[in-house]
Amino acid sequence: MPVITNIDDFKPLYRRRVPKMFYDYAESGSWTEQTFRENTSDFSRLLLKQRVAIDMTGRNLASTMIGQDVSMPVGLAPVGLTGMQCADGEIKAARAAEKFGVPFTLSTMSICSIEDVAENTEKPFWFQVYTLKDDDFMQRLFDRAKAANCSAAMITVDLQMLGQRHKDLKNGLSAPPKLTARSIADMMTKVRWGLGMLGTKRRSFGNIVGHAKGVTDPSSLSAWTAEAFDQALDWDRIRQFRRMWDGPLIIKGIMDPRDAAEALNVGADAIIVSNHGGRQLDGALSAIRALPAIMDAVGDRIEVHLDSGVRSGQDVLKALSLGARAAYIGRAFTYGLGAMGEAGVTRALEIIRAELDASMGLCGRRDVHDLDRDVLMIPRDFAGDWA
Repeated sequence: MPVITNIDDFKPLYRRRVPKMFYDYAESGSWTEQTFRENTSDFSRLLLKQRVAIDMTGRNLASTMIGQDVSMPVGLAPVGLTGMQCADGEIKAARAAEKFGVPFTLSTMSICSIEDVAENTEKPFWFQVYTLKDDDFMQRLFDRAKAANCSAAMITVDLQMLGQRHKDLKNGLSAPPKLTARSIADMMTKVRWGLGMLGTKRRSFGNIVGHAKGVTDPSSLSAWTAEAFDQALDWDRIRQFRRMWDGPLIIKGIMDPRDAAEALNVGADAIIVSNHGGRQLDGALSAIRALPAIMDAVGDRIEVHLDSGVRSGQDVLKALSLGARAAYIGRAFTYGLGAMGEAGVTRALEIIRAELDASMGLCGRRDVHDLDRDVLMIPRDFAGDWA
């Protein structure tokens, strides 16, 4: 087993252990993948100011996210198909997050259902929903989340239609995977993954199959998915969803200050600055570059979180220093899960925490609540000077 000291160390092991279609699903973006790449590379444009002869003892990473105590201001982002990266993957990731004291967000497009995760964890988790046309299905999703004691709902608003993801199309991505000569040959080399999948009953979309009207198997799921997403979505429709859920609400997929203001007006408790990890609109600004303008517009009126491109504790530190209340890891924990199961998710969280803690101390700060833009050296053109 290799020594894992940073998030990228997981990737060779992850690639060896998980079928290509699911590795590519995580490690790719839409179209040319420009935004996918810049989500991570733009963090390197922000430099940290090292300080010395400042007391670094007694450092504190504990914080809150939408009023809930967290051991550090980092959440596990909703990732579809997590249970295809590793058998029962959502349960394993949720357990790791629970033990670590950070939020886990279950995707609507998960393999393990809301009920599966609730039965196998002890503390509340969060649930993410898409903006679908079917009111009855949407209300039942919220009701199921409430019955499972989910402590927050997250509405993803940037998936009215799918961005074209070339690798997923070429791989014939599906859950369970379609059996073709190529996919069978690939899966035969992933023995550990295959044995795990043989040992679980969870191999399709647990929140949809058997719950959505007319969806009883993978073939009917494809037809349902093609029609389910609401391209007519507007803020009045999001207000309807707000009325379906009376608990804490987070709106994910905000990249423009005008949309941040609208999210505030519909009664959201927090927003997530996110471009869906570069999997939707290619050529869009990276999430970290979009953050400053959104903070300037609404940051004193609503909790602002950041998702997309976070691969290290230093990335978290930079997001917090720009004003975000918290950051999310999606691919970073997925790499760990695919490589090492629940232990890999735990290790990913340990790496993020250690990097955040050490970097904060070397910047002369002892508490995550004391981070501000003075920790950073920010290029004059970072937020962009657009015509």
